[in-house]
Amino acid sequence: MTLTSTGPIGPTPAPSRPQPDPATARPPGIDSALLFRGARELEIRHGDDRYRLRHTRNGKLILTK
Repeated sequence: MTLTSTGPIGPTPAPSRPQPDPATARPPGIDSALLFRGARELEIRHGDDRYRLRHTRNGKLILTK
């Protein structure tokens, strides 16, 4: 009697995701409206430092320490 395999033995490895080209890859993004939630100013804590991010009337963002 001859046995033939109809599929792989053991778990099937998950397909690997293609790695983005570092020259064209973009960092993760978030919409500023989600950060501000209707406010014009917010505080960002980074370690022991505090920064203030303001949304101006002209639609610009200003980050100050």
